[in-house]
Amino acid sequence: MDNKQLVSEYYAMWNSHDFTKADLLLDGDVRFRGSLDIVANGIDGFKDYAKMLFEAFPNLYHAVEILISEGNVASAYVTYSGKHEGKLLDYEPTKKRISYSGASFFHFKNGKIASINVLGDLNSLYKQIGPS
Repeated sequence: MDNKQLVSEYYAMWNSHDFTKADLLLDGDVRFRGSLDIVANGIDGFKDYAKMLFEAFPNLYHAVEILISEGNVASAYVTYSGKHEGKLLDYEPTKKRISYSGASFFHFKNGKIASINVLGDLNSLYKQIGPS
């Protein structure tokens, strides 16, 4: 599987909520830094981060708009959407649909994703789930 396919499978994993594939896609020591300023290390840490997000947005969807890969790096421009059903950090559930954009940067090692750094438009997200 080439790096572009790895990233596509990574987002398919998110969208299907099937994290049994994490062992196939992610290096055992994967380092994940999400746009919420949360760092997760290792596959179990990554799965815990995903679980936290799905508690807040049970139907969270990642729409990949642009995917570029060169050598052992790749980047994706993604639109995230879902419904705010659970608490996220200090934000109580609003039941509002959200949509915001972000970019993810991937590094690969030995045919797996070794690190992921996500930059999201948190200003847009917080406007959507914050007090009206």
